[in-house]
Amino acid sequence: MAPRCWRWWPWSAWRRARPPPAGSTPSFRQQFSTQEQPPQICVVGSGPAGFYTAQHLLKHHPRAHVDIYEKQLVPFGLVRFGVAPDHPEVKNVINTFTQTARSGRCAFRGNVVVGRDVAVPELQAAYHAVVLSYGAEDHRALEIPGEELPGVFSARAFVGWYNGLPENRELAPDLSCDTAVILGQGNVALDVARILLTPPEYLEKTDITEAALGVLRQSRVKTVWIVGRRGPLQVAFTIKELREMIQLPGTRPILDPTDFLGLQDRIKEVPRPRKRLTELLLRTATERPGAEEAARQASASRTWGLRFFRSPQQVLPSPDGRRVAGIRLAVTRLEGVGEAARAVPTGDSEDLPCGLVLSSVGYKSRPIDPSVPFDSKHGVIPNMEGRVIDVPGLYCSGWVKRGPTGVIATTMTDSFLTGQMLLQDLKAGLLPLGPRPGYAAIEALLSSRGVRPVSFSDWEKLDAEEVSRGKGAGKPREKLLDPQEMLRLLGR
Repeated sequence: MAPRCWRWWPWSAWRRARPPPAGSTPSFRQQFSTQEQPPQICVVGSGPAGFYTAQHLLKHHPRAHVDIYEKQLVPFGLVRFGVAPDHPEVKNVINTFTQTARSGRCAFRGNVVVGRDVAVPELQAAYHAVVLSYGAEDHRALEIPGEELPGVFSARAFVGWYNGLPENRELAPDLSCDTAVILGQGNVALDVARILLTPPEYLEKTDITEAALGVLRQSRVKTVWIVGRRGPLQVAFTIKELREMIQLPGTRPILDPTDFLGLQDRIKEVPRPRKRLTELLLRTATERPGAEEAARQASASRTWGLRFFRSPQQVLPSPDGRRVAGIRLAVTRLEGVGEAARAVPTGDSEDLPCGLVLSSVGYKSRPIDPSVPFDSKHGVIPNMEGRVIDVPGLYCSGWVKRGPTGVIATTMTDSFLTGQMLLQDLKAGLLPLGPRPGYAAIEALLSSRGVRPVSFSDWEKLDAEEVSRGKGAGKPREKLLDPQEMLRLLGR
């Protein structure tokens, strides 16, 4: 019979507790297992940055507990509210995030606005570490006359409208005009152009909101111009999005061959992804399409085009001054070469008639709390590899850490790095060692302030309702748009 201590002490615990063999080094994960107090960690924001940070912490620390706070009632951030409805494969990452949220050491706390319902210093007092992963909630302004006219929207708000972001559900863009202009030449600009021009029947089986689909069905927009300050070698979109535009049913591209003069020689030295992208632009602009493609383009009822070397100067009003009627563009030229080339005005300008202007010149983070340092010029929290400068125990990841650039995979790498830095600091004894109350303290604060957080199981009820509503129309889901309706469905 085995000794009593062996029978009642689990094998896994015995393996962890026994000393390592001479000359061996315990793993990073094993080094944490002897800590008395499980570290309580708080992540603010439930988009990709928040979930990837939480995932790394839970994977590499066997006892860490992570609470994820989110101002919306629903999780997943830009995966839900930013990814285009006709790109469902990009949203598959939600399955991974759901696994993280269902972990016994992770909890989702939705419907909590950090900076309003609870202050960052209150979180710091309750947790061993706080990670700010709340993304870029604002857009960069054009800062030109006429920007406030009806018919001018940020691409961020337009994307939020068709993707069901509650704050944008009443945007009501007027699509009764013939021509729309999108300012900016990144992937978001191409997403917006594609949604504007895609035949509505192609969107009916996506998770686009029914309200947005109804407006798009009535759209009279026939031409979309996508305008950039610089040239073909500086566009920010990727080849996948460009190819989708070129092949978009019922449309044909308009590219000016003179914009591409001399480009063939200059692309020989550029990195391969940029070279492939520019070659596709060149072929589209300068080569005659084959018979089948020519026939498809001839039957197209809608067009889109890229306008290079143009910078917005002024939004032009209609004669009665009540809405946008066009945009004045400064003609530019490039100083320098490649990615670093700058657009400078030539002194010439041109007016482009349009009834809709969508500004897609970048997202921007906001400061979250007076106690947190913030670089207003660059729209980021000052940090070194995710450690907030001069604030021990405070970290950041994602767009609020590095600026609104890159794709979901970029954010994953970035967030894993922040998680790694946090665990290094924990191991080095740079974080508080004593017990911290974690959510127990914050729950009491929120309750006293009349705030009722939403759990992940609450979200799963809302998720089931959305899927049920979409099923009848053959959609993956019909998103709930009204927070009050969501709370009623949860019995609040």
